[in-house]
Amino acid sequence: MKVQAHPELERWLQRLRADASQPPQQPRRALRVDGRAIGSLADDLAAQLAAQLAGPALATRPLTLELVQGEWHLAGQGDATVRLNALAEVLRATGHCGPWRNEQLAVTDGEGRRVATIERGAVRPLGIASQAVHLVGESPDGRIWVQQRAHDKPTNPGMWDTLMGGMVAARDSLDLALERETWEEAGLRVADLQDLRHGGHVLFERPSHEAEGRGFMRERIDWFCATVPAPLQPDNQDGEVQGFALMDREQLLQWLPQGRFTPEASMVLVAWLGWLDD
Repeated sequence: MKVQAHPELERWLQRLRADASQPPQQPRRALRVDGRAIGSLADDLAAQLAAQLAGPALATRPLTLELVQGEWHLAGQGDATVRLNALAEVLRATGHCGPWRNEQLAVTDGEGRRVATIERGAVRPLGIASQAVHLVGESPDGRIWVQQRAHDKPTNPGMWDTLMGGMVAARDSLDLALERETWEEAGLRVADLQDLRHGGHVLFERPSHEAEGRGFMRERIDWFCATVPAPLQPDNQDGEVQGFALMDREQLLQWLPQGRFTPEASMVLVAWLGWLDD
């Protein structure tokens, strides 16, 4: 199906693409650690953090955030991981952090080289790039499995999602993240799926609500698709999914422009439908 033949869907797709690629709402400067650019900071948030770091509370764990030649530099004791996680603790203590998960994500520089790891909740306030993985679960009869997110999820509660969607933790490769998240969210073993394949990736760059709207999301989502053979059915293991449903394409085409799916799932699903090249 060509989207151009359906004006309402085409307009919605244009809005979705625009939503996935937005400039910051306020000026941001590069954040550097050991000379490497790893993220960005809004000036007013950076100034608050710099003042907090200069206070007596951190005298026993010196950490500085200084503006040097138009960029913010984080320096102090310990390696890059120690310093970044100390900064994450300051973000948390001052109410500027995202949901704290006690989960480390990889921190990379502009060339994709790993520099450090950091608490997941600090990624958006610091404009650090993250990676996620999604799985589109197809049924043998052509429908797809979708999940409804738990109503107590900190982001997009109660909205609909792909069969599985999750972050790639620092300890995981992409394949390991796919296996782990597929089990935790859907109770399925990757080895039991059929015709598993990497479909592609979608990118997000847009303002984030963390840190009172001063965060910035930079994320690459690698998506996979596979057939869930009968009689297998998804069964959530981590309490973060309200339920699952089998959805035919007609219902999917109705629900997508109604905004029932998360933005991330929407982008993955339109890629799976082959619309991003239309």
